[in-house]
Amino acid sequence: MTAPTVIVTGGAGFIGSHSCKALARAGFRPVAVDNLSNGSADAVRWGPLERGSLEDAGFLDAIFRHYRPVGVLHFAALIEAGLSVTEPGRFYRNNVAGTLALTEAMDRAGVTALIFSSTAAVYGNAGGAPIVETQPLIPVNPYGRSKLMVEEILADLAAAGGGLRFTSLRYFNASGADPDGELGERHDPETHLIPLVLQTALGQRPEIRVFGSDYPTLDGTCVRDYVHVSDLAAAHVLALRRLLDGGGNQCLNLGNGRGFSVREVISTVERVTGLPVRCRDGNRRPGDPAILIADATQARNHLGWTPAYPDIEDHVRHAAAWFGRA
Repeated sequence: MTAPTVIVTGGAGFIGSHSCKALARAGFRPVAVDNLSNGSADAVRWGPLERGSLEDAGFLDAIFRHYRPVGVLHFAALIEAGLSVTEPGRFYRNNVAGTLALTEAMDRAGVTALIFSSTAAVYGNAGGAPIVETQPLIPVNPYGRSKLMVEEILADLAAAGGGLRFTSLRYFNASGADPDGELGERHDPETHLIPLVLQTALGQRPEIRVFGSDYPTLDGTCVRDYVHVSDLAAAHVLALRRLLDGGGNQCLNLGNGRGFSVREVISTVERVTGLPVRCRDGNRRPGDPAILIADATQARNHLGWTPAYPDIEDHVRHAAAWFGRA
C-alpha cells in the first residue's frame, strides 16, 4: 500500500524538516515544497524536494496534480519580527498572499486539510498568567499581524463552504534539535536565544547581549516558554490525523506551560557544554513583555499531545549535539 502523501511547504526549514521526519515515521510520504530562501536542501531526507514559489500557480498545480496529497502542512513564511517592522510589505506578500495562493491551489486540487504554522505573536504583549486561546489577539508587529490575517482568512474560507478544514497551531519559542542528531537549527541571521548562546559558548560570537535585566521576574530577565521542535513536529502529525478523521477547525497553543528566563537558558548552556558564556546587559527591547507562557490544555485535550521534552536541558543538549559539542 502506498503511503499517503502530505505537502509540507517550508519543508527544508527548521520546524518543517523535523515535521517531515515525523510524518515519515507516522506512515506518510512528505513532499517538501520550498524556495530554499531560508531552508537547506540537505535537510530534506524523508521525501522529495520540489523547489519553487507559492506565488507560482502553475508550479503549485503541477505539484498537487502529480502527488495527489491528502493534506498540507504550511510552514513557509518570513519569521523575523524585527525585520517585519522595517519591511512589512515583504511579510504581507509572503505570509498572507502566499498562503492565499496555496489555499487556492488546494481548492483547485480538491485538497481540504491544512495545518497552519501560526505563532504566539498573535497575542501581542499578553503576559502574566499562562496565555489561553480565548485571550485578545492584538499583535504588535507586521509579523504577528500577518499570521493573524492568515488565521482570519482560513476561518472565512472554511465558513464559505468550500470544504477547507484547518488547524492553526500557535507555538511559543521553538527550540532544541532532532534527538537523533540528524537535523538542527540553521537560521541566517540567527535570532533564537539557545543557538545564539551556544554560538557564544563555542567562540563563534564574542558575547550574548541580554535585553533587559530589570524585569519583574526572579532574576530580572525575560521568561519564555520553550517548546522542543520534535514536540512541535509531533503535534502537527496529530493535528493532521485529526483533520483527516473529520475533525473541525481549531486554533491551538503549543507550549510546555513553563517558563525559563534568559539567565536560566545561559546557565543551562554553560552546564551542558562546560564552557563559559560571556554576557553583556543591555536595555529592554520595545514591546518585550516580562513573561510569556502558554496554556496548551486544549492541544492536550483535542490532539492527545504531550511534550516528550519539557526540560530546557534536553533542548540545550540536543542543540549542542547538533553544534558538535554534546
